[in-house]
Amino acid sequence: MASLKIGDRVPEFSLPNQTGAIVNSSDFIGKKPVVIYFYPKDDTPGCTAESCAFRDSHEVFTDAGVEVIGISADSPESHRQFAAKYNLPFTLLSDTNNQVRKLFGVPSTLFVLPGRVTYVIDKEGIIRHIFDSMLDFKAHVTESLNTIKSFV
Repeated sequence: MASLKIGDRVPEFSLPNQTGAIVNSSDFIGKKPVVIYFYPKDDTPGCTAESCAFRDSHEVFTDAGVEVIGISADSPESHRQFAAKYNLPFTLLSDTNNQVRKLFGVPSTLFVLPGRVTYVIDKEGIIRHIFDSMLDFKAHVTESLNTIKSFV
């Protein structure tokens, strides 16, 4: 499947979160803006830096009425431990077979690692911004906040 682009509608999906509860895209699409960030793996240096950057700015997102969601192929139990270890206040979804990653068209890197891509989605479910960078972890947060300011 081709990658989603700015202006595309987010597809419907359902995945378990860090507690094992099923989260549906319809739980937030149509209700509030959302930032979905795909990351390679829990508890790795880059993914920890990125997740902690989202954590450190979480209040800015919530004050703007924005939901933050991280997605990787790790298990709900791995997500639970990762969230507890770093006090992550947002939802982490477990995409163990990479079905949602494929649905969004998130590419792998040259090293066959799952890609690191962030999508900023408005209340109606339309993608307003996509940021793809494996190395600039904190820029995922900056790019998201700058985009949100343009439409919230």
